[in-house]
Amino acid sequence: MLVIDSKDCENIDKALKKYKKKFEKSKTLLQLRSRQAFTKPSVERREVVLKAIYKQQIASGKIEG
Repeated sequence: MLVIDSKDCENIDKALKKYKKKFEKSKTLLQLRSRQAFTKPSVERREVVLKAIYKQQIASGKIEG
């Protein structure tokens, strides 16, 4: 559970902004989306390898990103 410490004189917009940042940093939404559908470990590994290959090609200058 996310807890935001707000002062009495603090604006509600600032408190909401703090909450949104904490929510993004906790990566709760990413976890929920990943749990919606099961992906096999081999597929996850393949995606990681393909991303690494793509990044390597960009770094070497073969692909313009």
